[in-house]
Amino acid sequence: MQKQSNAAIEQMRVRLAELGRLLFDRHLTDACGGNMSARVGDLICITPSQAGQKHQWQLQPEDVLVADMDGHILDGKGKTSRESNAHFGLHRAYGEYGTAVIHAHPRNLMVFVALAQPMPPVLEANMKYGEVRCIEYAPATTPALAEKIIAALEGEGERISNHAAGVIAPWHGLFLMGKDLDAAFDAVERFDTNAYCYLMAQSAFGNHNLNQVAQQRQALEKAYAHFKDAHRE
Repeated sequence: MQKQSNAAIEQMRVRLAELGRLLFDRHLTDACGGNMSARVGDLICITPSQAGQKHQWQLQPEDVLVADMDGHILDGKGKTSRESNAHFGLHRAYGEYGTAVIHAHPRNLMVFVALAQPMPPVLEANMKYGEVRCIEYAPATTPALAEKIIAALEGEGERISNHAAGVIAPWHGLFLMGKDLDAAFDAVERFDTNAYCYLMAQSAFGNHNLNQVAQQRQALEKAYAHFKDAHRE
């Protein structure tokens, strides 16, 4: 690696450690799991296995591993994240669109995860991501799960290159890829806020909630589409 690449990699290791602490502190992931990676050139900086369970997400930059695109560790101690199949697979499949992957357990979104349900956007800030689809089940950490995640993001290159795109892995968590690490982190929090608002609406409207939320979502989608059409002219 050239000196400039070394500096960029060390900066990314610092940033991954910082954002890992933020994810944990903001209940966007938990001690049970989650993992993050970001590509710098043709190398991947990735959080280590059990970053939550053993480190409680209080990572130091040197705890973040550096690997090649095939997952071979070049710098750092320990093993790569248990979901490295998904991380490296996404970087290989969609690296032309984005450079960062986050797997997280956001507290509010985990309700959708537990129910194996997709999450529609109910806030303007989430329209650009579309519905967060729920993929078919595959056990955690397996190549089969990675394959389903990668397949589900096919055709989402534009969303990834502009912001991010994600999917729900049932009974497991959220997986998303962003144009960069900041965009990916931003998407995790927006998804969780959207989930919170949906769930609070359900609580507020009781048995009428699903119909009420659907009407509100349709109104938002109509207004959003009308605005975009008006500004194309």
